[in-house]
Amino acid sequence: MWLQATRAQVVVEEDLQTGDLLFQNLDCGPLCDAIETVTHGYKGISFSHIGLVIKRNDSLYVLEAIGKDVHTTPLPIFVKRSTHRVYIGRVRSKYRYMVNDAVAYANTKAGIAYDDVFLYDNDKYYCSELIYDAFKYANSGKPFFALQPMTFCKPDTRTFFPAWEAYYKDLGVPVPEGKPGINPGGISSSRKIKIIGCL
Repeated sequence: MWLQATRAQVVVEEDLQTGDLLFQNLDCGPLCDAIETVTHGYKGISFSHIGLVIKRNDSLYVLEAIGKDVHTTPLPIFVKRSTHRVYIGRVRSKYRYMVNDAVAYANTKAGIAYDDVFLYDNDKYYCSELIYDAFKYANSGKPFFALQPMTFCKPDTRTFFPAWEAYYKDLGVPVPEGKPGINPGGISSSRKIKIIGCL
């Protein structure tokens, strides 16, 4: 089965490897729009979600933190979630030795609750936080990707996006402005991975 790519290498589904990273633009409404406005992805492409490819027998799955918890999703269901192309990132060859340990770690987190507050290291996971911790574990506990201060403000202002204000008000917690975090766009731009194509 051919996976079409525009301005990127055409990838054959069978060439996907366990440990590949899938970057997705979910179009989930104002919150996704706000995430994409303040984060920068590979070649300026907007990404609001990330998952990890896992091969089991002859089937491909995506391990991801989305919805209620961390779980695996069949690849076709993952891809159909968005009308946008899904970009494929692969850890560069010098780091490939980490992939099995990263995947094994991520697998142990299946069933862990989704981190809807987006706070690092609170025993829950949002999508890119799961990937961050998996590769940190595989890198002997040293950060592999970089945490950055999170912002929930409109660019060049100190004004929160209304969607984020309402979101955190409903949760009953303060907006975690400036707290360390990570996003799919940041991972997609890392020099430690290569974007090899898109679905």
